[in-house]
Amino acid sequence: MGPTSAPPESPRRRYGAVVRVWIDQDLCTGDGICTDHCPEVFVILEDGIAYVREDGVTLNDPGGARSPARVPLRYEQVVVESSEQCPGECIFVEFDDPAELHGADAGRSSSTD
Repeated sequence: MGPTSAPPESPRRRYGAVVRVWIDQDLCTGDGICTDHCPEVFVILEDGIAYVREDGVTLNDPGGARSPARVPLRYEQVVVESSEQCPGECIFVEFDDPAELHGADAGRSSSTD
């Protein structure tokens, strides 16, 4: 493995980061590539626009950045790939810093250098 090779699991995820995804419905073209790749996280509603789902619940009220869904670890890679392949470039993947979520001493890494 070369120095630029990424580990199979995201280090941020390994150390407790929460991965979230949301869709900008104004940019969505309704092609359905996201739902083809990961119907557990993405859904197209009657309006022909994609939304995110969390634990089977569609987060469409209000939708957009105000309705991000937590991504289960098993879908993390395919969600990232979906965002990269989206023709509307409307899928946004975010990695929440565990220190911001749980206080400055959160996380499992003891090195801060």
